[in-house]
Amino acid sequence: MLPGPNLFFLRLAVGAPEISPLLGLVSAIALFFALVNLTRRGFVRYRKPNRGLIGLLLVTLLLCSLPLLQQPRAVAAADRSMASVFGANEQPNSVAAFSWLNFFRGFPEQAIRQRQNIPYETPAGVPLRLDLYQPLAPGRYPAVVAIYGGSWMRGSPAESEAMGRFLAARGYVVAALDYRHAPEYRFPAQVEDVAAGLAFVRSQAEDFEIERDRMALLGWSAGAHLAMLNGFQLEEPVQSLVDYYGPVDLFNGYYDIPQPDPVDVRQVLRAFIGGTPDELPDAYRAASPLNVVKAAKPDSLPTTLLIYGGRDHLVEARFGRSLYEALVESGNRAVWVKIPWAEHAFDKVFSGVSNQMALHFVERFLAQTLK
Repeated sequence: MLPGPNLFFLRLAVGAPEISPLLGLVSAIALFFALVNLTRRGFVRYRKPNRGLIGLLLVTLLLCSLPLLQQPRAVAAADRSMASVFGANEQPNSVAAFSWLNFFRGFPEQAIRQRQNIPYETPAGVPLRLDLYQPLAPGRYPAVVAIYGGSWMRGSPAESEAMGRFLAARGYVVAALDYRHAPEYRFPAQVEDVAAGLAFVRSQAEDFEIERDRMALLGWSAGAHLAMLNGFQLEEPVQSLVDYYGPVDLFNGYYDIPQPDPVDVRQVLRAFIGGTPDELPDAYRAASPLNVVKAAKPDSLPTTLLIYGGRDHLVEARFGRSLYEALVESGNRAVWVKIPWAEHAFDKVFSGVSNQMALHFVERFLAQTLK
């Protein structure tokens, strides 16, 4: 219910909603035994403490139920956004918005092919590699190029493995890219690295068993930002783009910081861009996907799926909503998915409540735009 004031508590704020069904189940069991204990003869002297405990457990059970109680309305809103783009006949597929079975066991593992550490570029002497996830059967498949997050300063392609395996099992080739990190390498180095990775993937279409004219970009946070800057400006366009809570307006974001601010947003942006908006205004504007969209022509951008958490205190949902509205106003196609209870990086619990809902729409979206 409260934002994390530092990284330790931020992790708790991210994880608690994702395992809320489990926490609720534990609370329900504890409540049952507390009620039994309260009514059992011979325990009269413990009744007042037990009543306080029962009240606390009731509040806990209610809080833990909020994500699942909110989900039907959130799914219905996202369904309407999907229908506005793809029509009312677009149907959900095999991935449910929430499955108790998937929550407890995780998504079923399916056999795929996987290749790691494929070199694709060496900018400034820094070796960049990608990881490849392919369906088990040889063939020709649509491709998804995945870009990890990490404030542009940390991370590796291995962080995309869960998504890579998930999508490869469903008929996509996934190429998880690397890029140079700030502050040693500053904007636009990261954008250039992603562009080089995408060009390499296209050049290896035969070997990677992909169809060049059916490609999507998918990124998380800083990776989503890099996906947008590339996807919205490519000479050879991709068909679609999936944005998991990516920053969209770095210029105004420098001044409109979250409260509390567990990652020190201004320090992160200075490390990435190389200074403040007052010192480097053109760089901040060039690094803001919102500015690219506002200048775009109708039907010139890839169809975009935007997924944001309603309780995200690092990249607030209102920023993603502003990009969605700019896409629609510029005459381009976009789908808006807001997960009311979710914090930033909610998908770190891959089969948690929020990411199950997100994947429900990711799979439907990719099926509409790539297959």
